[in-house]
Formats: sequence, structure tokens, C-alpha cells
Amino acid sequence: MSGSLPFYQKHHRHYDRGYRSRETQSAISQYQQSSSSYSAHSKSSSKGLAATFSALDESRLSPLPKRAKPTYLAMDKENQIIGYVVPIFRGSQEYASGLSDTEEARLKESSGYMARRGLFTSGVEMERSERSEHTSRRTVMRESAERISLTKRIHENEEYHKRMNEDNLMHTPEFVIKPRSHTVWEKQCVRLHCTVSGWPEPRVVWYKNNVSIDPMSDPGKYKVESKYNVHSLEINRCDFDDTAQYRVSAMNSKGELSAFASVVVKRFKGEFEEDLPTPSQHKANSEPDGWVCEYGITFETHIVDKFDVSFGREGETMSLGCTVIIYPSLQRYKPEIEWYRDDKLLTPSKWVQTHWSGERATLTLTHLNKEDEGLYTVRVITKSGYESHSAYVFVRDSDAEVEGAPAAPLDVVCHEANKDYIIISWKQPAVDGGSPIMGYFVDRCEVGTTHWIQCNDTPVKFARFPVTGLVEGRSYSFRVRAVNKAGMSHPSRASLPAAAMDPSDRARKGTSAPWTGQIIVTEEEPSEGVVPSKPCDLTITEATRNYVVLSWKPPSEKGEGAMYYVEKCIVGTDSWQRVNTEIPVKSPRFALFDLAEGKAYMFRVRACNSAGVGEPSEHTEATTVGDKLDIPSAPGRVVPTRNTDTSIVVSWEASKNAKELVGYYIEASLAGKNVWEPCNNKPVKGTRFICHGLTTGETYVFRVRAVNAAGLSECSQESEAIEVKAAIASPAPPFGICVLECVRDSMVLAWKQPAFIGGADITGYFVDYREVNGGVPGKWHEANIKSVSERAYRVSDLKENVNYQFQVRAANMAGVGIPSVPSEVFKCEEWTIAVPGPPHDLQALEVRKTSLVLLWKPPVYQGRDEVNGYYVDIKEAEADFEAWRGVNEKACPNRYLKVSNLKEGETYVFRVRAQNKAGVSKPSEPTEPVLAVTKPGTKDMVVDVDDDGVISLIFECDSLTPDSQFIWSKNYEEMTDTSRMTIETKGGKSRAIFNNPDVEDIGIYSCLVSHTDGSSGSYTLTEEGLKELLKISHDHKFPIIPLKTELAVELQEKGKVRFWLQAEKITANGKVEYVFNDNVVSQGEKYKMNFDKNTGVIEMVMESLGDQDEGTYTFQLQDGKAKNQSSLVLIGDVFQKLKKESEFQRKEWIRKQGPHFVEYMSYEVTSECIVRLKCKVGNMKKESVALWYKDGREVQANEKLDFSEGWLHLEIAQRTGDATGDDTVWKKLKISKKDAGVYEVIVKDDRGKDTSTLNLTDQGFKDLMNEVFRVIANSSTPLKIQSTEEGIRLYTFVNYYNDELHVTWHYKDAPISFSDRIKSGVVGEQLWLQITEPTEKDKGKYAIEFFDGKGGLQRTVELSGQAFDDAYAEFQRLKAAAIAERNRARVAGGLPDVVTIQEGKALNLTCNISGDPVPEVTWLKNEREMVSDDHYILKFESGKFASFTISQVNTADSGKYSILVKNKYGTESGEFTLKVTESLGDLGLTTYLTDAQGNVIVGQPPPGTPKAATPKPPKTPTPKTPTPPTQTPSTPAETPVPATPEVPDTTSTPPTPTATPTPGDGLKEKKTVKKKVTKRKDSVVLKTPGGSAESTPATTPAATPQPPED
Repeated sequence: MSGSLPFYQKHHRHYDRGYRSRETQSAISQYQQSSSSYSAHSKSSSKGLAATFSALDESRLSPLPKRAKPTYLAMDKENQIIGYVVPIFRGSQEYASGLSDTEEARLKESSGYMARRGLFTSGVEMERSERSEHTSRRTVMRESAERISLTKRIHENEEYHKRMNEDNLMHTPEFVIKPRSHTVWEKQCVRLHCTVSGWPEPRVVWYKNNVSIDPMSDPGKYKVESKYNVHSLEINRCDFDDTAQYRVSAMNSKGELSAFASVVVKRFKGEFEEDLPTPSQHKANSEPDGWVCEYGITFETHIVDKFDVSFGREGETMSLGCTVIIYPSLQRYKPEIEWYRDDKLLTPSKWVQTHWSGERATLTLTHLNKEDEGLYTVRVITKSGYESHSAYVFVRDSDAEVEGAPAAPLDVVCHEANKDYIIISWKQPAVDGGSPIMGYFVDRCEVGTTHWIQCNDTPVKFARFPVTGLVEGRSYSFRVRAVNKAGMSHPSRASLPAAAMDPSDRARKGTSAPWTGQIIVTEEEPSEGVVPSKPCDLTITEATRNYVVLSWKPPSEKGEGAMYYVEKCIVGTDSWQRVNTEIPVKSPRFALFDLAEGKAYMFRVRACNSAGVGEPSEHTEATTVGDKLDIPSAPGRVVPTRNTDTSIVVSWEASKNAKELVGYYIEASLAGKNVWEPCNNKPVKGTRFICHGLTTGETYVFRVRAVNAAGLSECSQESEAIEVKAAIASPAPPFGICVLECVRDSMVLAWKQPAFIGGADITGYFVDYREVNGGVPGKWHEANIKSVSERAYRVSDLKENVNYQFQVRAANMAGVGIPSVPSEVFKCEEWTIAVPGPPHDLQALEVRKTSLVLLWKPPVYQGRDEVNGYYVDIKEAEADFEAWRGVNEKACPNRYLKVSNLKEGETYVFRVRAQNKAGVSKPSEPTEPVLAVTKPGTKDMVVDVDDDGVISLIFECDSLTPDSQFIWSKNYEEMTDTSRMTIETKGGKSRAIFNNPDVEDIGIYSCLVSHTDGSSGSYTLTEEGLKELLKISHDHKFPIIPLKTELAVELQEKGKVRFWLQAEKITANGKVEYVFNDNVVSQGEKYKMNFDKNTGVIEMVMESLGDQDEGTYTFQLQDGKAKNQSSLVLIGDVFQKLKKESEFQRKEWIRKQGPHFVEYMSYEVTSECIVRLKCKVGNMKKESVALWYKDGREVQANEKLDFSEGWLHLEIAQRTGDATGDDTVWKKLKISKKDAGVYEVIVKDDRGKDTSTLNLTDQGFKDLMNEVFRVIANSSTPLKIQSTEEGIRLYTFVNYYNDELHVTWHYKDAPISFSDRIKSGVVGEQLWLQITEPTEKDKGKYAIEFFDGKGGLQRTVELSGQAFDDAYAEFQRLKAAAIAERNRARVAGGLPDVVTIQEGKALNLTCNISGDPVPEVTWLKNEREMVSDDHYILKFESGKFASFTISQVNTADSGKYSILVKNKYGTESGEFTLKVTESLGDLGLTTYLTDAQGNVIVGQPPPGTPKAATPKPPKTPTPKTPTPPTQTPSTPAETPVPATPEVPDTTSTPPTPTATPTPGDGLKEKKTVKKKVTKRKDSVVLKTPGGSAESTPATTPAATPQPPED
């Protein structure tokens, strides 16, 4: 390299930095320093090209030495290309700019690109300018360099914008750097890389030996990278398998290009891969085939989980796969997997994808078409050889868009592609849709588009067609559609693309045709001015009724722009007519259309160019227009052969003299149906084909048709009918050989039946034996010349104490199978053990999901004693040996056992041990694994009794084969005695008929169907079951007409008597005879008969019964041979009762002709405890009346009669009331014993009357009261708790209380014994229980029970816990308050409100004082405390009476006086006002009563005189408990009394306080009548006229209660 390298190569590992010049180092330094300003400058430079160029003008670029053209390749010292570099500014920016979508973005990128270049050159110029000298020479050079640089930049900018044109950018991929081949050592890594250009960006794929590389299939092995148009493939740790040719393919919409490189992996001498075995150096002559000396092993390949014959439909996706096991397994050794279809190797494509996961090979058909039908083969190739597996894939037609349309054609192929035409061929479909195919349409589509164009206007019948009018150099795909009178088929799969180009040009360009895009064809340089010579070798390559194809060789001298003219001539004329006057022919082939069918033509060709028209070629021979290819003849005799249970091998004779035969179509139909279905949808070329997918057991016929391009032949003759079932083959070898007994010179062997018997019963077995001496086996000898049918055999003539091996072969009608694997080595020595030998020949029958029956054969060697029982062991098939466990704890005496309690879906194995007196034997050989599942279609054995009473057992099987047989057994031993049972089998049903069933037939009956998958069933006939069957059999032999009901009698309207019965089933031929007392009666006035044969109801109706009708009634039935009769005896009391009832019913009918009771009188109790009598009446009218009576006396009902609803009501305890004005006050009356009686109601009118009576006496009244009590009980509220001053009260309320109600209180579920402490009572509607002074013992559950004559009703409450604590606390509080109220100080009475007295008189007032403790008494005058002295005498005597005395009143005594009593519970006061008047003389101390007008009352007051006012009670300053309100009368007016005084009674009687009701006084309190007390007015002192008065104390007594006046 000359000059300095660009700075962007400084980090390349192959670049020697010593080659860099100082100028370059300075430029790089300057660039690094200005990197920060670079980005900002690039942003500002994106405003436009003008700003960019102005910036470029200002920059200065120092002249630098001329550089060599930069290279993008990195080379080593030997000048070998080892890498590549990417220009940072130019390459990446140009690539990025090419992706811009708008012009604005392109301008920005362009300006940024130019600015970055200017920045770089500016930086270099600054470095150079500091060191350069200012000489004129350098200045001139610099200016020149600037001009050159500016011109170059302008040119680059123009080129850049030219490249921005998208059409100019698009081009096919090109390899700038191709991958190179490598030779590496083993375990090294190799990297293939290439640089690809192209637009649009190419898609790059790497291939190894033409198989695409998927990095995900072997993670870590391959690494594929693509960056900046550089693509690489890295292979990690190469080994021998990586030696291959690698191809890289780049493709885009403009085309595709590939490059190749080889990788060779070498191995160091003496070193081997640690994962592989050490290879041997020499191979002996005896080394087996497939020996790999490289590894010193032989690979064994096994293909498992194979794909089977598959069926798909067009458009679906199908995957075929199998698992490959290679032994020994090497870590990185990979076999080669190849897939074939009809022996043609498949390569991955759009339609086919292959995959290898390391264990499983998979082929995926992404979109099925009929072209995919065929025989698929997978081949696994190793260094020791290969293994393969094949299976056929059938592809059915998809549903047609139009019903009756044909199927799509297939295998569209392009032939003889030329400049302007291509010949297309295809294969006809096997299905024509029910009507003949009229022809085919060919469509073309130019590659790169999706638009299909129809090529022919009319359908062509020939399966070849030349497509003309193509554009030279273009590539096309083709498809074909079939048409019949019903419609058009689906299009076929598109053909592979074909290019319209000259074959010679294609030969020059290579054999691989381009897959897409337009092909540019360059011809050889033509010679100018030469008239072309005549073409040669003109031939007719194809001739049909629609067209003729000519082919010739170009002339030796064509000249420039050679073309061809084709001429035709009708034979017999000399007139040549040019065919292609308007369309010049460029290729040496031409198709002529529109020829007259049947006429003979000759053809010739002329070549022409710009120099002129050449001589014509030699004409062809006379050719008559018509199909030259005939439809093939029908194939010959068709022979079907059995293959498997779902397939038939069909062979046929080939069509005679068939030309260009494409293949054959095979069709199948069920015998006798004539409905044909194709067996293959792709023609087969051989004369033998396997038809799969047939139904087992069905019978088919076959026929064959031949096909070529001209069409399908006639159908061959139908084959013979053949049933689909497996072909007979020799059986597989037996297995499980064991020894059952051994004596000195013989051994008894046993073995198991082969898993595959070859489709036919095994006819016998052959046993071979050989001696084994010192481990060396001898020659085989036959033990039996004649086959043995049992699976056990005694081999005789053996040598004692010699070791033997045995093998067994099975035989059937197809022959003797291959021998079994040699058994273990057995020593022939006599057994002397005491225990028996093992049982053998175990068999599992009647397998269900939870049970099965195990059968076995007894040991051959019995031991010292006979076998007396067996033990069965079981374990899961996959479980360890230790998992064996016993099924039966007690030895089973039989040679069969039903094993139950299995787990559904689990697989089990079983073994059996025999037992004798000496002990238990060794276990038998275990059975084959048995899956506990009930197979679909499995049926159990059933017992049946037919109409003739025959008892039989029936077993059915749906999976029969032609060789299947029903084998019946009793107690699991095959029945040979036919005297007890008769076996009848028809189709899939077998019947075992008991000839004379009795106790000898008791047992287990089983049936096994041979040649099935173990279909079997059993039925256990017990003694009880036999008795039941015999009873049913008797009923069937001697049939009776079953009756749903026996003969019965019932009464109808008007008292009619109906005799009837109903038979379960009776035919139209049934007959009935009616017999009374052995005499047949018939239809008449007395007897009315009816027989409904549809329902089986037989009846006889009599209007009434008389005494002569007493007797026996019988109905006798007969229906064919079935009979029955039923009798009814009507005598004695039974008859009299029926007669009486009949008469009653007749009377009832008569009664209901007038007003009557529909429902007789009854009673109901409302929620308000009102007893209401009710009855429902019918047939009433407006004039009808209803009358109520009690004990014969009419009573009036409050409500008005209303028959609209049909109900009459009467309330026993009616509500009454007093009317005052418009208001009525109703009172609820209680029902009582006086309401007991007999109630009667009568309804009547002119049509008659009816009576209803209800007895409410004695028990009737008790029942009524119980109902009342029930309503009362239901209305009760829940028990509640209330605290009082005496204790705790429990109470409930009822809506209504009756004195007759019986209530019981319970404590802890026991009745309460009442005492003075616990009492109960009623207050109004409240029922209570009082607990006085409750204690802890009173806690518990309390209940009140209401008695209603039945179960009663209880209300409960729990008096405990917090409820008791709260109630007790409240009781204590109320108790304390009551005590305080009761014992507080009180002034009981005796003080008037106002006292008027004459001066000088004496005044004495006394009042009662109460309280505990005795209160303190204080007198006050004008609210000042008074002290007792001679004038005021204050006394408190006996703690009860307080007196106030003034010995001689004067005017100074006037004022307000009060008494104050006080103790620790409270204080109370009493007041009065004293008025002193002047003295009027001594009238004496006399007390008078005055009337309302102030007149003095002398003697008894007259009636009507107002009562004296009650003194105002004393005030209570601080009452602690509320007291009942006391009426306070108004203060009487002061009135002069001018009358003769009368001295009244001066006895002072304090008023009695009103008592608070106690709980026990409930009813008494309610009944107490409050009396009005008339109190006397205040006493006054009158002057006595005519004399002086003596100072006599005047007493003003307290008002005395008087009885009220009536």
C-alpha cells in the first residue's frame, strides 16, 4: 500500500500503525479534538445545500500527497484477503440515505454528509497550516488544490442525488467480497464472511451441502450475523462432519446470486476427540459389515415411532416423523437424513420442510396438493450403512366450490421454453364430478405479480398446450383448471417458474433457470448485410386436433435481427400461405392453431432479417390435422389380494399398445353398491397398488383406468369381490418357556402363545432341544414330529444331570413360524421337593375397568400331596418386584378367581402359587400386562326368557372377525355335554339355551369370543335366581292377561254403582263375559256394559242396588290363548254398606238440586280470637234465605246475607258497642262456656232447603277452646325481663287473654312450684312471673307454656350471665328507691290553706306525721323558725301527731305558717295562712260548714250541696321517688256565715293515701271501683250574737272522705 491509510482503519488488527505518516496522525488528533463540535455543526449544516456549499467555500484544505484508491479489503503479509473494512462516513451514510422516503430527509442527509467531510478536511488543514511556510509556491498549490477539491465535491453531490433516485438504486445482489474456502484443524473455529450489495436489501441464507443452516437446531454450533451489508457464518469447534461445501445465497426482488466456499477439517496425527472411542489401527478379516475403522465401532440404527399410512386433504398441513436411535450414541455425531417421494430425493422448498432435532426426523408438507401423494421414505445414513422406512400418503380432493365440478388437475410442468412460447403439460384428475370433463383452461402469471391471465378461450381436451404471446426475458408460472357441465374446478398447484428465452441463451447462462425478475438476454454480434440461409430439420413435434407444433434448426447464417415466417399448404394444391404475417417468430418453434380438422397440410419456414428474406426450408410431409395420440385401451384383468385388515393389494394387466402412458387410477366400491371412490388421486405407473383406508369386514370390488395426455381410458372389468381382512401369515415365535416338571429322563415345558398368530388359528407347536456342555450349545434336535395343540409338552429321552436348552415354533395353516429365542439352560434332574410346581398358562378374561377373571392350569408336578388351593398375586406392571401382594388371603379351591377393586386405567400383572399340605409352590410366570379398562362396545352376558318360557343366556360381540367363534364354559371349563344346554349362534349374538333347567344348572357360565381382543363375559346362576327364572318361565308358558287393577266397585253420581277393572294390555280380539252368581248377564236396562280396548278399561254400571243384587260379580277375559278373570263378592255387611251409600249418594244428588251446603258448618278462630262459624253454600238465588239457630233458638247474625262468594258467617262472641253521636265504641266479648251449644243453619227457598249442624258441646267445645288457646299462644310475644322493687319479673303479652287459658311456667324444663317468693299473674293481656328477692339460685332457663290440647307452645328466656346481672342491679336500685320513698318524712294532712279567726280566740291545729326514722318537726312563721312558749304551744306526740296551739290569738299572729318535717330519707312541709279579725263577742267555739254561697249549713246538708274542698296536701321539697299524682283542689273563698251555727263532728280523719298495686292484685285492681271522696270545706269561727264569747279552742278538722253519692 502506498500513502497513508484512512484513520478508520487504525483499530484493525492487521494494520501496522508504523506506516502512518505524521500528517495523518495530526489529522486524527485534530479530528478527535473537534469531535464535540462536530455534532453541533452537523445539525446546523442540515438547513440546505446552499449553506453547506457556503461552509465548504470558507474551509481550507491543505494540499496532501496523492493517495491511492482506498480499498475495503484487509490483507495479511502474504497479500491474502483476510478481512474487510467499512467506510464510516461514505459507506454508512450512503446506505442510510438510500432508505430515506422524502426529499427533505435526503437533503438533510446530504448536507450532513458534506459538512462532515468539510469538518474533517478543515481539521487537517488547520494542522498543516500551522506548520507550513508562507511561500508563494505553497500558496499556489493550495489554491489549485482547493479548486480541484471544490469541483470534486460538486461532482460527488450530483452523483449522490442521482443515486437517490429509487429506480436507479434498485439492482440485483452483488458479492463485493465472496466467502473464501478454509482448511482448519479439528476443534478450531472458522468464520466465513462476505459483503453483499443490492437494493432492496438482499436476504442472505447460508447452506451446507444445499441444506439451509438453522442456528437454532444446534445452539452454539453456528452463529450467523449480518451487519452493514457484511454477512458471516461462524462454525464453532469444527469436526469431521463440518467438512462440506457451503453456499451463501443473496436474493431480492431483482434477482438471486450465490457464492460458494469449502471447509476442510483436518485432524492432528495421534489426537482423537475425547468423546469418541479410540479408533483401531487394523481391521481383522472377521470384522462385521458396517465396521467404522475410524471409531472402531459399528453403528446400529433403529427407527421407532414410525409414521404410518396417512390420509390428508388438499390445503391441509401434514407432518411425517419418526424417532431414530443410533447405538452407540456419540455426542456430536449426526446421521444424514434423506427424505424421498416415489424414490425421488426431496429438497427443502416452499412446499416441503425437513427438520432433525437430534432424535427425531420430521418432514412437513405445508400445503397438501395431489402432487404430494406418493410413497414417502426416510433414509437414515451413518458410516455403517443406512436404515429406511416407507409409508404411503394419500391426498384427497378438497370440496369443490360448485357441486358436481371436477377435481383439480395436477403435475403442471413447463416444456420447451422458448422466446415467445412455452408448452405446458399436466395430468388429468381422477374425479370428474359425475359428468365428463369438457376440457381445460391454462392460466399464466408473470413472476413478481399476482395477476393470473387465461391463455385459451376454449377448453382443450389434450393435456398439453402451447402458450404463446410471451414476452422474451420474462419468467412465468402456470396453472390449469378443469371444466365440466357443472362448473369449474379449483386451480392446480402453480408450476415452477419458467423463463421465455432462447434455449441457446439459457445454455450459455447455465442450467439453473432464474426464479424471478426479468432476464436480460445478450446475443452474439450479428453479421451485417447477410441474407439468412434456409432453416433446416423442420419437423412436426406435436399434432392434435387443436394445434400443430413445428420445430426447426436456425440457419447457419442468420444475419442481424433474424426472424421466421411460417407457411402452410393444403395437400393437393401449390398455394403456400404465410401464417404469421402480423406476429414475427423469433424462436425456432411455432404453434399453429385454427387448422381444419381432417385436412392434410404441409409446412415450411423462411428466415429473414434486415437484409432480406431467405430461401424456404424443406417442407414437411403431409400431415392430417387430428389427435395423433390415442386414448389408451382399458387395462386387463384386475386381481385383488388380501393384505391387512384395512388394505387390499390390487394387481392388473397393463393397457395394450398404450402410448405415452402417464399411469393408472384405481377405484373401489362396496360390492353391490356401484358407488365408486378413487383409491389414488395421483396416477401410479406400475401394475400393482395397495389400496388403504378400507373398512374391515366389508366386501369391495375394484376397477382400473389408464391415463395419458389424450385422456382417461375406459374402465377395466370389475374385479371379484373380496372381503377386507388380514392376510394369513405364519405366526410369531412363542415366548416365556419354563419347566413345569422334571424327572430323570424327561422334562415338561410350558410356553406362552405368540402375540401375533398370523391371522389364523395356531394348529400346533414344535419343540426343539439341544445339549449345553460347558456353556457350549450343541445341535438342535426335534422333540416332537407331530405338532402338539397344548402349550405344554413333555420332552422325553433326555439324559439325567445334563443341561438342555429349548426352543418352540408355532404353526398355522400358513406354515411354521420362526423358532423362539432359546430358553434358559435347564438341568435334567428329578424333582424331590414336597411343595407342588408352579401353575401355568395364566389367562385374563372379562377385563373391565375395575375387575377381571384370572384363569390358570394346575401344576404338572403335584409334590407329596395333592394341590388343595391357590393364591393369586398382583402388582402394577411398572412397579418393582417388592410390590407383589396377595389378592386372596384364603386359598382359592378353584382354578379361577375374580379380581376386583382394580384402578381404572392402571396396568397390572398377575401370578399364581399352588398349595398343598407341605406348603406353597414357587409363583408361576407372570401374565402379560393387563390394562384395567372397559373397551368400547363391550357387552355383558344377559339372561332371557322368551314368550314360550325358554330360559337362555345371551352374549353379543361387535368386533367379530370371520374366524371368530363363541366358546361357552361352565365354571370356566368348556362345555362338552350338550344334553343340558343347546348353543345357537347367529351373527354377533350367541345364545345358550337351557334344555331342562334345574339345580344341576347352577354355576358360573362364561363365553369367550376367539380371534378378538379378549371379548368375554359371564353370568352367575344362583339357586334363588333359578327359582325366579322358573317362575317367569311358567308365566310365559301359561300366559295371563295382566291386570293393572282387579275388579272394583265405586259409586257415581245419582248413586249409580260401577263395577270396573283395567287390563295392562289387550288386543282388539279380546273378549269379556260378565257373570253374576254364575249367570252371564248382558246389556239391558239394569246393566250397562262398556269395553275400551285402547285403555283396557272394562266396566258395568247399575242404576241402583236392590236386595236381589247381593252376590258375586265376575269379569272373565280372553285374548288369544291368554286368559284372566277377576271377581268381587258383595254380601252381608259389605253389600248393605254399599247399598246404603248408594242410596245416600242418590239423596245427595236430589239435595243438591236446591240450595245446599257445599261445605258444612265449621268454625275458625281469627287472629283477634274471634270465633267465627262458617259454611259454604251453592245453588243459591236471590230469594234464598239463611237462618241461624243455637240450641233450637234463632240467633241474628250481624252481617247481611251475601251469596256472591258462597260463604255464610256467624261470630259466636260478637263485638257489641254503645253509640254516642257518630262514634261507636266496640267492646270485645270473651268466649265462655255459656257459648257452648248446638248451632244450626238452614238455607231454603222455593226449591227446597238444606240444614247444617255443628255440635259445640262437651268435646266439641273443648276443641274450640283449644283452638282459641292456640291462637292466643301464637300471638304471645317473646319473654322479656323487667326489674321491679320487689325483684325480677318475666312477662309476655298476648293479643287476647281468656280466663280458661291454661299456662304453665317452667324453670330449667321443670314446672315451677309457686310460693310467696315466686308468683305468677295476669294484668290485662300481660302474663308475668315475679321472682321476689332473686338470688344466684334463680339463674337459668325460664319458659312459659301455653296449653292448646296438642303439643302446646313455649316461650323461653335465659336468665343468666349478663342478663341476670343487669336485671339484678336494676332490682337493687329500684328496691332502694322504694324504701326511701316509703320511709321518708311526710305530712299526712290536717292543715287547711287559710284559717280566719277572731282576735282573742284560741287556735289548735293538728296533723299526722310519718317517717322512719321519726322525723324532726320544725314550725315556721313567715319562714322563720318558731320556738314553743306560752303563746305558741308546739307539740310532737308519739312520733305521729304534731299540734300547733295559740292560746289567745291576736292580730300579731296573722301570717304564713308552715311545718317542716325531715329525716334521712327526705323532707316535706305543710303550709297554712292565719288571718285574725277583730273580736265580735264571745260566740263560743263552734265549727260550721258553709255552702258555696257562704251560707251556714245546719244539720245534714241537703242533696246537691257542694262538697267541702279537700285541703291542699303538704308540699314535698325533695321527693326521692315519684308518687302517684294527687288532685289538688282550689282554695275556698272566705265567706261570711250569717246563720245559726251547728256544731259538726270535729273528729279529724287524715286521708288514706292511695296504695300502689302489687303484682298479686292484678285482677282485683282492675275490678276496683274508684270512689269519689267529698271533703269538707275549711272550718270558720262565727261570732255568737247577743253575748260574750268564751275563749274555746276551735278545731278545724281535716276533710273526711265520704262515700260517693249515687
